[in-house]
Amino acid sequence: MEAIILAGGVGSRLKAVVPDVPKPMAPINGRPFLEYLLNYWAGQGVSRFVLSVGYKCQIIEEYFSARHKEAEVVYAVEEQPRGTGGGLLLALEGLRGSDSFLVMNGDTFFEVDLALMRRYHQDRRAEVTIALREVEANSRYASVEIDKDGKITAFDNRARTSGRALINGGVYLAERYAFAGMVPESNEPVSIEDQLYPRMLVAGKRMYGFPSFGRFIDIGIPEDYRRAAALLPRA
Repeated sequence: MEAIILAGGVGSRLKAVVPDVPKPMAPINGRPFLEYLLNYWAGQGVSRFVLSVGYKCQIIEEYFSARHKEAEVVYAVEEQPRGTGGGLLLALEGLRGSDSFLVMNGDTFFEVDLALMRRYHQDRRAEVTIALREVEANSRYASVEIDKDGKITAFDNRARTSGRALINGGVYLAERYAFAGMVPESNEPVSIEDQLYPRMLVAGKRMYGFPSFGRFIDIGIPEDYRRAAALLPRA
């Protein structure tokens, strides 16, 4: 299986504690955060990674080069910031196969059972399946609403200040054809959560949510970055 990792982030909120590297390369227990992602997903069967990179991308390219353990690593380089949605659309060109592929945020670790997620995705003939995490207090994330069958009915940005909710966990299983026609409307950065996926839902794409209950950490803010050392797997 192939996977796209969205690793182009600057990490402006982490600048005070990690000033010199792109956010996915922030060190955790002496290793870049991105290395934990590659290790985890390679262990679940990913054999080829397309890294969507931009800010200080040479640091990432020099560290991982063309392989990580047994997995091939290639790069989709943004010449200008495209946002997570624009980075994803650019990285699609680096995919080699036509089968389902993974997408994940380069600043988020979410422990998801890939075999179960694939079965769920296939059983529903989904075009995009989003791994969802339930949170008790939702002050930071947009919520995702699903029906009784797991079909996504809404992306609700207004829920950032509400309580218990299902949130987008930053891991996606997708079909390449689902993105046909999803060309950015301008040269401005495009967000997956706020623009690309809501637009795809309106266009009638078959989008499902897959609730998952594994470990989760988003290192985008200093307090969660500090927590990552205790949470991430050592292997």
